[in-house]
Amino acid sequence: MRWILATAGALWLCAPVVFAQSNGAEAARQLNAIYQSEWEWWKNEMAEEPDDERPGEESDHLARVDEASQQARLTHLQAVLADVSRISTDSLLSEEKINAEIFRTILEERISDLRFKTYQAPFNADSFFWTEFTPREGFPDQEAYRRYLGRLADVSRFFDEHIANMRAGLKRGFTVPKVSVTGRDKTIEPYLATDDSNPLYLPFTQMPTNIPAADQERMRGEARTLLTKQVVPAYQKLLDFIRKEYLVKARTNISASSLPDGPAFYQARIEKFTTLKLTPPQIHEIGLSEVARIKGEMEVTMRKAGFTGTLPEFYQFLRTDPQFYAKTPHQLIAEASYIVKKSDLKLKDTIGTLPRFRHGILPVPDALAPIYTGGRGGLESCLFNTYNLPARPLYTLPSLVLHECTPGHSFQAALALEAPERPKFRNDVYFSGYGEGWGLYTEWLGRVMGIYETPYEEFGQLTYEMWRAARLVVDTGIHHYGWTRDQALQYMKDNVALSTHEITTEVDRYIAWPGQAVAYKLGELQIRRHRREAEQALGPKFDQRKFHDAILALGAVPLPVLEQRMAQFIADGGENPPTPSRDPADHSN
Repeated sequence: MRWILATAGALWLCAPVVFAQSNGAEAARQLNAIYQSEWEWWKNEMAEEPDDERPGEESDHLARVDEASQQARLTHLQAVLADVSRISTDSLLSEEKINAEIFRTILEERISDLRFKTYQAPFNADSFFWTEFTPREGFPDQEAYRRYLGRLADVSRFFDEHIANMRAGLKRGFTVPKVSVTGRDKTIEPYLATDDSNPLYLPFTQMPTNIPAADQERMRGEARTLLTKQVVPAYQKLLDFIRKEYLVKARTNISASSLPDGPAFYQARIEKFTTLKLTPPQIHEIGLSEVARIKGEMEVTMRKAGFTGTLPEFYQFLRTDPQFYAKTPHQLIAEASYIVKKSDLKLKDTIGTLPRFRHGILPVPDALAPIYTGGRGGLESCLFNTYNLPARPLYTLPSLVLHECTPGHSFQAALALEAPERPKFRNDVYFSGYGEGWGLYTEWLGRVMGIYETPYEEFGQLTYEMWRAARLVVDTGIHHYGWTRDQALQYMKDNVALSTHEITTEVDRYIAWPGQAVAYKLGELQIRRHRREAEQALGPKFDQRKFHDAILALGAVPLPVLEQRMAQFIADGGENPPTPSRDPADHSN
């Protein structure tokens, strides 16, 4: 009798667990149905292949960006968020909870963008809708070329809708600041070429041999006709609009808070890029504190280099001494390549799970180089700016390479490509706080990896860290406290040993892209805090390879999700659950 009662009691105690698991399974089923539906809907809206994750395989047309389409998206996304909010996530398993939190964050960010009508200011100081669909290389097969020809045929409609949006933005005072538009019109000029030098013709100079020669020649003819008759006139119309109308009427006030509903807009930008609920004054104070701390480390490193003058004098020495600058573009690219291989050598001691995919190294395209950043990572290639070499110091190059290439963004992108099977939206998302936080963390990690060979390179790492700390002060200074451009430039010159050219392009970027620049340092501070906590809690059991795997295995996540995962990593004794990789050639999930 006691056995029967005990068994009955045990069954009774288990019943809520079974019920909870059942509820969790049903919630997961409902959410996964939404994920799948919304993935296909969003890919269709953005004119990308809904069922193909391979990079570069977009649709045969460009996205619709007109006001009606944007507002229809807003209505749709608000309804989806309401559906998601009705599903309880309390009983979901850990991975499903992460999926749900990421999906909700994505919805909230997209809704925020549409509510503030950010599409009415559709470019910034170095990223442009008129260059974003420019291929860097050829396509793999004939069908991909046919789709590309379809996109070229759609350029005129695409530009007309953007122009209409920008006119609406001008009317209500929502524009890119004039200072961040000035000179950017020149990035349109290369697209006015009616011969094979047009950047959009590049894929037709690199056609694969699996396309018959006759078909190659026919498609080249179609491309030349499209460029001459449709694409070049569309670019000319856009250039006329930018020069004769947009530049004339664009706002001269650089603060995001001066825009319609400006303070709320700037707070929303901060939350989008950082995924944190910090206010501009809080971020400003964090920046001031970090600037003071890093300045102390710079003083020590400067003395280590044997320099006896002041910190400003050392900045001037670094900015002007020829020993710190490449003589040729090839030298800079070669040095960057060498640093990547140094990093490759150290990966086995730094990260446990390594991707099979490898990136290349290329120069920034000539049309973008004058107003582009020093470098930028990507899955296929890591770009380095060889324009104006006296503005590209070699002592900061190791930090730049670690951040943009390996084990930074290009490495991150490869791991995402080969990640275990997840809802497709997780392979197509990027959170700046997480991604840029990791990139900046890898610059510091270069100390542990032994990448920095001289005190100058160590100072370069501190220079880049100071640069990101100063951003917290400058971004909030401009967009919350009303700093002028000159104030922002001077603060950067006083605290960061970058060239005047780099400082100018960076400040103009912060002006045009409020909130984005603060994500780097805030994300890096959180990751370094997690490392300290793990080292202290785990002692000799701490293994940086497992720590890094715990971060990277998540893929891009909001920083609160990373916080939860790191707490679990410590609770699990510094061990990770098994995470089988997916073959990079397998795109079936």
